[in-house]
Amino acid sequence: HPFMPFITEELWGTLADNRTKMLVHADWPTYTAADLVDDAADAELNWAISLIEGIRSARAQMNVPVGLYVPVVMQEADAGAKAALANNQTLITRLARIGDITESAEAPKGSITITTKGATFALPLADIIDVDAEKARVEKVLGKLQKELGGLRGRLNNPKFAESAPEEVIEETRANLALREEEEAQLKAALARLAEIG
Repeated sequence: HPFMPFITEELWGTLADNRTKMLVHADWPTYTAADLVDDAADAELNWAISLIEGIRSARAQMNVPVGLYVPVVMQEADAGAKAALANNQTLITRLARIGDITESAEAPKGSITITTKGATFALPLADIIDVDAEKARVEKVLGKLQKELGGLRGRLNNPKFAESAPEEVIEETRANLALREEEEAQLKAALARLAEIG
């Protein structure tokens, strides 16, 4: 209304005969949280986000080319998951960069598993990535990271470092250690997924 009052006032007066005052003088509508939140729609969208994040995370861990659309196999899904997939399939396929979604009780050989609430999906990657080369790459990065972690842990466990270093340097080292440990966990998860493939 503030941007095009001449149009909204005309619509306000035309769409109902019993308006006693102009739109500009009307009270703002009031809503409660129950009026604005649809729990079923919220749960469905969160399910779609969870699936997209799971697929994108798996793709990133496996170093799948960004522009490549990968087929997905739905192994099992309850009614809620099937409805959420049907309602959000365009969004999921575009954001997760997946191709066809097929149904099968068993995952194809060389697949990694992605689970969401009420459903299990398989991402067949054996023919898309070089599994051995990817394992070697991840193991090399993990080896370098473990050396760095050893240095950070050694520094923090050294009593001389703890006594002489300023508190902000110690906190920065702890934060760096936490980030590197999280990175290590992700690399180990990637190795475990690669082991799933073959």
